[in-house]
Amino acid sequence: METTVKLYSLTYKEIKTYLFALLFVVGNIALPQICHLIPGGGLTWLPIYFFTLIAAYKYGLRVGLLTAILSPLINSVLFGMPPVALLPAILIKSTLLAGAAAYAAHRLGKISLLGIIAAVLTYQIAGTLIEWAIVKDFFTAVQDFRIGIPGMLIQIFGGYALLKAIAKI
Repeated sequence: METTVKLYSLTYKEIKTYLFALLFVVGNIALPQICHLIPGGGLTWLPIYFFTLIAAYKYGLRVGLLTAILSPLINSVLFGMPPVALLPAILIKSTLLAGAAAYAAHRLGKISLLGIIAAVLTYQIAGTLIEWAIVKDFFTAVQDFRIGIPGMLIQIFGGYALLKAIAKI
């Protein structure tokens, strides 16, 4: 039995775009605060990306981009995390994730574990290469692959589960 899935591609002219983006930004503010209660939690769990993945996959590129850009900026201003020096790399990875997730959802037209895996690997690999070019330090650039594997797995399997749970909405 196939689950009915509603995937959207909202425009910037729709109020729903901004309401959903606000909802996901709040999630991307709350989740990192919880993860930062654990030493190294942000580096391990990569929480700033979770709701960006959901936003872009379910509601399209525009909601994903708003979430991807506003979440790190607001978190940095309110809580100092991520630090300003890390914002360029995080913003790049966030926007790459929004693009990859929205593309996967549009292309596949369904919630797909392989699509989510592809989106996560795309933003991580491309983001790592861009971060390496920016910081000129390979060891720092591959930090998500050294420390953040649990976070990537949560994005993939937790993201898939959450998307399945909200599939009919």
